[in-house]
Amino acid sequence: MVKIRSKPQGFTLVELLVVIAIIGVLVGLLLPAVQAAREAARRMSCSNNFKQIGLSIHNYHAAYDKLPIQLGGTISNPANGTTTNRLFLSAHVGMLPFLEQQALWEQISNPSTVGGTWSAMGPVPWTAAYVPWNTETPAFRCPSDPGIGLPARGRTNYAVSLGDHMFLVSSGGKNQLNNYEWANNGNDDNNAITGGGGNNGTVAAAARSSNRGFFWARHQTGFRDVLDGLANTVAMGEIATSLGARELNADNLYNAPDGIVNSQTVGDVRLCNVPTIVDAARPRFYLAAATVGTNDQARGYRWGDGRLQYTAVQTILPPNKQSCFRGGDASQGISTIGSRHQGGAHVLMGDGAVKFVTDSIEAGNAAAPAAAGAQSPYGLWGALGSRAASETIQGF
Repeated sequence: MVKIRSKPQGFTLVELLVVIAIIGVLVGLLLPAVQAAREAARRMSCSNNFKQIGLSIHNYHAAYDKLPIQLGGTISNPANGTTTNRLFLSAHVGMLPFLEQQALWEQISNPSTVGGTWSAMGPVPWTAAYVPWNTETPAFRCPSDPGIGLPARGRTNYAVSLGDHMFLVSSGGKNQLNNYEWANNGNDDNNAITGGGGNNGTVAAAARSSNRGFFWARHQTGFRDVLDGLANTVAMGEIATSLGARELNADNLYNAPDGIVNSQTVGDVRLCNVPTIVDAARPRFYLAAATVGTNDQARGYRWGDGRLQYTAVQTILPPNKQSCFRGGDASQGISTIGSRHQGGAHVLMGDGAVKFVTDSIEAGNAAAPAAAGAQSPYGLWGALGSRAASETIQGF
């Protein structure tokens, strides 16, 4: 009787190697798709956060018939400046009760002895010992932005829109005592308390003509002020917080060449892009010699601070371009929207709609200032930022 030997069970080494190679190729092909799907989910979550913020603004307006104030709070105490917030709070603080952040709002709106002795509405928003200013609120964060932790206070990826102008926009023309003035050095120093380079009437008139946005720092505005229509006006824009990498779209450039903002009618945004600032070999980064924000003075690092460098933007340069300022974090300049998404950033329109604005949006003439009563020189992008210039919005 002939015995037939059965073939040994299992795979040969060659077969195993072929299968492993095929799996490796498939993983290599699928990984980018998985990463893209994850970013798409993060981007959707980012947009949903913005929609919730838009809803909170509308609920705030329904309750008080006005918008939350950017650079609001309690006026400076000349005897002891540390006991008040000196009108430096962001509009984000007022939104808290309408974003299901009642507990955080209660901490801020009531006196406290945690970590020190604090008055209602807290001290200035860079006070390290005050716990609320160090609290990171998920509603103010975009999941696509990986920035987290020190040296930042609580970060934010959403900033209010102050329009299409630079002059007297960083303070709204007012000081910490809620009086109109500008500083003698021309930097529009938010820290100024005593008289500066103009009388109250002159400064008030200049500030009124240049503050053309949905929000106006240290002033109360409402939906009725948006004559161009809520659906045609940007209320807020997305920002990318600094990762310490000297990125154009995520870092504040300080001490930019003087002349970027030097009068009501003269300003040249091209001074943000001079060869001594931007790396020609890596045009998305600043040169090592350029002064960028460090410690907690970087972009988006203080959710409670209402200044341009932290929670405000303008519709001057298109998305993901640089943000630059004449001096430090109390000076005039340009704050530009940006994001970690590919090709653009989200904006919140006045009617609550969230739209994605591409980097290539038509942005007009970067060398022209926005004159009082005139249409924005910054094209479609500038027109979307002004609330009452009677521009016709097309193609957006």
